[in-house]
Amino acid sequence: MIKYILLATTIFLGNLSWSQETPSEDIPTKGFLQTNSEFTYLMVEPVQNLRKLELFLDTKEKGMLTPGTMVIGASLIGIMDYQRSNTDSKFGYLMRHPTDANQRTKDVSEVAIHSANISLAGAVNDWISIYTEFLYSPEQSFGGGTTVSITRNLVQMRKGYIVIADPIKSPVYFALGKMDGNFGQQGSVNPFTNSTMWHAFNTLAFGARLGYNKAGFNTSIMLIQGGAQFRSANVPVDGTNIPSKLNNFALDANYTFDISSEGTLQLGASYQKGTAYCQDFPVVHFNPCQDNNPGVAYYTKLKYKDLTVQGSLAKTTKVWPGSANPNPPLDVFEASKVSSLVVGVKYRLNDTGAIIYDLSGEFSNFVAGDTGSPWERQNQIVVGLSGNVQNSKLFLEVFNTLGYAPLNFVSGGNFEDLGETHSDRDASSIGIVLGGMIFL
Repeated sequence: MIKYILLATTIFLGNLSWSQETPSEDIPTKGFLQTNSEFTYLMVEPVQNLRKLELFLDTKEKGMLTPGTMVIGASLIGIMDYQRSNTDSKFGYLMRHPTDANQRTKDVSEVAIHSANISLAGAVNDWISIYTEFLYSPEQSFGGGTTVSITRNLVQMRKGYIVIADPIKSPVYFALGKMDGNFGQQGSVNPFTNSTMWHAFNTLAFGARLGYNKAGFNTSIMLIQGGAQFRSANVPVDGTNIPSKLNNFALDANYTFDISSEGTLQLGASYQKGTAYCQDFPVVHFNPCQDNNPGVAYYTKLKYKDLTVQGSLAKTTKVWPGSANPNPPLDVFEASKVSSLVVGVKYRLNDTGAIIYDLSGEFSNFVAGDTGSPWERQNQIVVGLSGNVQNSKLFLEVFNTLGYAPLNFVSGGNFEDLGETHSDRDASSIGIVLGGMIFL
């Protein structure tokens, strides 16, 4: 592994030209500390375009981040929602952790701060930059208790990485730190709700990425820290989940080409050595695995005038051992591979005006178990309308989930009777959420 890291570093350094240049005269000087709501929106927006490292390079190329400056940004997502389930205390909607510690009976409603971010980005010179992002997220925190418990109301550094790149001079880039992985297409067409694909396969991990981006072609390799990482990455280290070896990686390649003067088509594929679906029964977040379970993904995105259509399929190459419960009566269901499919459409209703409206619809699923098992699948359908005001948006979504399959103890193991599971393939919920994403 070390020789590959040294080889990649040598190739990368050969592309660098370490010249310090003064900012272009066309870019006004605003002092060291700056705000830029467009930059903040691109980097912090948590749903639609999630290839943030590529966006970061694009902002540098456009002059949003100039040498000797730091851009500070803030965002806040506030929501009010109502949900109804056909099964007591089981809601499959994943924009908050679906547990009976937070959602009781068949009807739930709330007004809440869903999340808040503070971001900092700075450039030392044309080549060296940093990005950090701090997140407050009580509804999706892995802390215990209710959404008002202290353990779920802490601030964490969600992302932070050093970037060595000058996209104007070289198509090669390098980054290291805590960042999203380069596996699949994780973005949604929805204004607020992440796809089930994101929940199932989006990687957040310590790692280092080397990439090439030019003329529509983007390819990258990310070396990922082993053990159980923050999201959807797990390769055992000496039979443990201890992150003490750089033994996981992901590969991605995509190409975007013009199909007309007003449209583009992107095609891409990814591979990751170790996904999260490797644990034995009973399944618990971040537990060690006996062996890794690779994943593959295929994705596409079509943009034509005001229409966006995108789709993605991701799946593991091996069965998930923990998706089989060895205890009767659930022992009749065999271990299964894990997969997720997402198809979404978005249409921009107007191009001018004080408010720009987008209408969207999306289907996504999570297949976690054998056919007919209580944890077989969890589907999600979302229809959304957003009003974009400068670099912020207000939104309304209606959604439906079919199936209830939480990752923790998905196939059972958390009851006195080990042959019992809290998963329920027939649990269904509907809901409506109204809110706003404000970026400064």
